[in-house]
Amino acid sequence: MTVHFIGAGPGAADLLTVRATRLLAASPVCLYAGTYVTAEVLAHCPAGAELIDTASLTLDEITAHLVRSHAAGRDVARLCSGDPSLYSALHEQTVRLDTAGVPWDVTPGVPAYAAAAALLGRELTVPEVAQTVVLTRAQARSTRMPPGEELERLAATGATLALHLAITRTRDLAERLIPSYGPDCPAVVVARVTQPDEQVLRGTLADIGDLVECAGLRQAAVILVGPALGAPGCAAESHLYAADRVRDAEP
Repeated sequence: MTVHFIGAGPGAADLLTVRATRLLAASPVCLYAGTYVTAEVLAHCPAGAELIDTASLTLDEITAHLVRSHAAGRDVARLCSGDPSLYSALHEQTVRLDTAGVPWDVTPGVPAYAAAAALLGRELTVPEVAQTVVLTRAQARSTRMPPGEELERLAATGATLALHLAITRTRDLAERLIPSYGPDCPAVVVARVTQPDEQVLRGTLADIGDLVECAGLRQAAVILVGPALGAPGCAAESHLYAADRVRDAEP
């Protein structure tokens, strides 16, 4: 058997990949993050599948379920919200599975920041405005950030920022970003993107904290910050598609 780490996407059941739905339908056991994974996504699982919500489990308890399923010869779908490459504890879990001799693989999913940008109809890398996207998080009651990844240092690049796991500290983060981006820099919060109760709060670094507190948002939200979010229609255009670009000669 194999443990399949599967990106569940941002919430909508039709935003899983074809491979993800095929693996879900073939796995008699599914471990999922109940805080984020919706019932519609779980509907891809086969009838009678063992469904285990990991929201209150430790990594060792999760691993125990995976190892037991392996011993019983049952494939497992390990659903991660968004994409497994971001804040999914993939590293810690796969190290444990390697130690236990349990095979595993990874199927990517749509990350929340990409779904949020799609909802907004915005490109995060606008020519001559921002060509870099920084994916990061806040640090409060969680593992500490590595040296050199302080928010102020990342903000100094002027890149588009996608802040995860940070919604309860929006006001503090905005104040720390203002010296680099300015108070009028666009800031957008998208909560529970692609789900029926999704919310979009559009503001600036000066007022986004007020908007979040007024809406009472506490989880499942991504914060996007940067001038690309408010780039005018007269922004520079991509050289890749320019009419005067010298095309590579055919061989």
